[in-house]
Amino acid sequence: MATLDRYLKVVVEHGASDLHYCSGCKPILRKDGGLVGLREDPIDPETAHRVLVEIMPEKNIEEYRETNDTDFAYEIPGVARFRVNIYRDLKGPCGSFRVIPADILTCEQLGLPKSVKQFCGLSKGLILVTGPTGSGKSTTLAALIDHINTTRSDHIVTIEDPVEFVHPNKRCLINQREVNTHTTGFKKALRAALREDPDIVLVGEMRDLETTHIAIETAETGHLVFGTLHTTTAISTVDRLIDQFPSEQQAQIRVMLSTSLKGIVAQNLLKKKGGGRIAALEVLVVNNAVASLIREGKTTQIMSIMQTGKKEGMTLLNEELTRMVKADIVEPDEAYLKAVDKDGLIGQFQTAGITFQPPAE
Repeated sequence: MATLDRYLKVVVEHGASDLHYCSGCKPILRKDGGLVGLREDPIDPETAHRVLVEIMPEKNIEEYRETNDTDFAYEIPGVARFRVNIYRDLKGPCGSFRVIPADILTCEQLGLPKSVKQFCGLSKGLILVTGPTGSGKSTTLAALIDHINTTRSDHIVTIEDPVEFVHPNKRCLINQREVNTHTTGFKKALRAALREDPDIVLVGEMRDLETTHIAIETAETGHLVFGTLHTTTAISTVDRLIDQFPSEQQAQIRVMLSTSLKGIVAQNLLKKKGGGRIAALEVLVVNNAVASLIREGKTTQIMSIMQTGKKEGMTLLNEELTRMVKADIVEPDEAYLKAVDKDGLIGQFQTAGITFQPPAE
């Protein structure tokens, strides 16, 4: 058993989400969004190097030597998989470990709304799951892929960095490819995917313009494509997709998006009262009115359609945050912290009769 396995088992046993194993510090867990240090001596750089290298694949050792950071997945059979980043800072070698639970949570267990589950029934189009780092995007995507895996008979190709949740073949054939292990990059793997007879493609991260362009084209050519971005709201996601292209291409991209984009799920994780965390979801369902606004470059008007689109399953982040506070699920200050439009949230609190004093700036 590797030295780190003992700490990683503690992470899982305590329901924590991350382990930080860093030179000059005690081992630290992240639980319910906060950091908790273990009662151990600080780790010296020599020990950190020995312990971290012990679990690193050979190609990652080489990459770490050359660039001072590397990513990979690590598994303890019967316990969990972990997404790993090894890096070097002022004090020496460090490692961050994110738990990938062995069991994939279902849409029902995550409390995903009906409108989000309905995206899984589409035959083609682009679905984006967005949010800050650590907001649960991978967990939501895994639940959606699992739902497809149990309800449809299709070929799913995933392109991830690294592969996180491992999906067994149920009703679907699933091929999971890891960047830098099974392919050299997202865009190369995405181009290759079109020759692999897929029905559904999952792109773990649309991190550059070319990958984004290919993903949109893939959705346009009769495939269902799932992707992620680090945007915080549905409208900012649309703007980000368009703005990353050169100005002379943006009109064309707006037209392509208006026909291919089918939905956006923007999520944020909040601390629950009494412990644990819960996701607040903003959902945009792209109907004819939204598609028309995207095509015409009037994305600021999408907000009004979302406000009146509850019957189609649309939700706004502030409405969800207000609902959670009113239902006594989260504290008002936690909702305020995670809000993008903080003034708008205060207004919704007042309408809902929620007493809240924002912190002084």
